[in-house]
Amino acid sequence: MHLELRHLRTVHAVHEQGGLARAADVLNITQSALSHQIKALEEQAGVELFVRRAKPMRLSPAGMRLLRLAEQVLPMVAATEAEFKGVEAGRIGRLHIAMECHACFDWLLPVLDIFRRAWPEVDVDIRQRLAFGALPALARQEVDLVISSDPEDMPGIHYQPLFDYAPTLVAAAGHPLVQKGYAEPQDLAGETLITYPMDRARLDVFSQFLTPAGVEPAQQRQVELTAVSLMLVASGRGVAVMPDWVLRREAANPELAMLPLGRGGILRRLYAAIREEDLSQPYIAHVLRLARTEPLRMLRGAAG
Repeated sequence: MHLELRHLRTVHAVHEQGGLARAADVLNITQSALSHQIKALEEQAGVELFVRRAKPMRLSPAGMRLLRLAEQVLPMVAATEAEFKGVEAGRIGRLHIAMECHACFDWLLPVLDIFRRAWPEVDVDIRQRLAFGALPALARQEVDLVISSDPEDMPGIHYQPLFDYAPTLVAAAGHPLVQKGYAEPQDLAGETLITYPMDRARLDVFSQFLTPAGVEPAQQRQVELTAVSLMLVASGRGVAVMPDWVLRREAANPELAMLPLGRGGILRRLYAAIREEDLSQPYIAHVLRLARTEPLRMLRGAAG
């Protein structure tokens, strides 16, 4: 059986309109042409698709199966057609990004490299100086997308979930905590904690782990680069907490050990914050799809 989109549109139109005449008007063809099309489709299928004696005309059980297919496929086709039209209409735009997640550079830069090849006329930039006031900057239209794990209820701002991650402790392989198998807040009271240079409220190790328990590390050392932080940890200069998707790439490193925060670990979700009026922009939809798939690709690559 050779199905075409016009066949699915025919089945859907006749079902919705309840007769050939009204369906033909909707499909912009003659009633005679529509009748011939239905007959040819039934000959292909080898079964009747419509109960013609019914008033209004209705689908047979076999026709209902085709209708279910049409209801799945036609909206997807329509959405794709709309996106293609939007590509042409909205090719030029701006995508300025602020991040409340310092480690996100590790996956966002590959995402933007793929994105800019598909959308060469969209102005892409990362506004690092706005990281501490990213969401207000989004509302003021200074940036167009914010990466955050701490959504705030703000008028006109929509949060799209990207992916879940587990903040994970990384320590030198010979650290005493390795035998325990996990870290509790008080275990870090005597440690030098290596963190990214961010406000404590934006660091999971403080907001989700230490601060609720009333625990302070012995020292806090701020380091800009992930690779340098891991080098210091491997040298026994301190411990760090990073997303699991960052540390998964170090799984085979014999100098490092990864431990969950708490016996059951902590799970967090990363979001993309966008102004509601920008949700219909096709390039925004594209960068969101890439942002969801790139961390998974990184994890698969690390696992391989």
